Amino acid sequence: MRRFTWFNATALTLGFAFLYLPMLILIIYSFNESRLVTVWAGFSTKWYGELLQNQAFLNAAWVTLKVAVISSSLAAVLGTMAAYAMVRGGRFRGRTLFSGMIYAPLVMPEVITGLSLLLLFIAIGMDRGVTTIVLAHTTFSMCYVSVVVSSRLATFDRSLEEAALDLGCTPFDAFRSVTLPIIAPAVVSGWLLAFTLSLDDLVIASFTSGPSSTTLPIKIYSAVRLGVSPEINALSTIMILIVTVGVIAASLVSKRSIALQKADEQKALQQ
Repeated sequence: MRRFTWFNATALTLGFAFLYLPMLILIIYSFNESRLVTVWAGFSTKWYGELLQNQAFLNAAWVTLKVAVISSSLAAVLGTMAAYAMVRGGRFRGRTLFSGMIYAPLVMPEVITGLSLLLLFIAIGMDRGVTTIVLAHTTFSMCYVSVVVSSRLATFDRSLEEAALDLGCTPFDAFRSVTLPIIAPAVVSGWLLAFTLSLDDLVIASFTSGPSSTTLPIKIYSAVRLGVSPEINALSTIMILIVTVGVIAASLVSKRSIALQKADEQKALQQ
């Protein structure tokens, strides 16, 4: 085994500091008494109170959460279906084109994706709003779900499905009762990834949003252009807290699901 040297410790410390020190500074200055975000004037929580009175930020946050939940749920369903077709579909006609369409958003610049979706919505006469943002986010995030679920299906023991079919299950029942519970951690991971991408998206949302459907990244970007305010620090701190709690909860649920799966497998082997 390799020894944990001072060089490794220093590299690890610098790497984590580069990633998380700006977030820590942001959280600290969200409790700053002064309106100047670079001058510490004492501890205060007044900016959180003023944030709750800022209706523009609250509306943008509600739109962002609504879009993220709906688009990530749709992406999880569609991405799982696409992954299942890719892994279990064999060499069907049009497989190359289908896989190319699935993985294209991974390498496509966001500006091109947003512009093409904007032109599509204009061509079909669709007004820009929450619906168009949801469709756009679902389009580019489902490929990430497909990649995550495909990697789990590729290592899946198909004998479990075959045993369920031999016992009288229909293909749908076998998928619902056997396959889906086993790949559930991958589906949840894909959902979380799609949710994070939707919360973070600025470029595609700026092309597909309307006047009454401003998302939080667009609102923050517009506000930062006039100067960073402590309210933005408070809002960012709340978002970091929500994402952290969500990741911890998902990790606990995933570990519990894996533990239950291993326990069921051991009981099956004992029987």
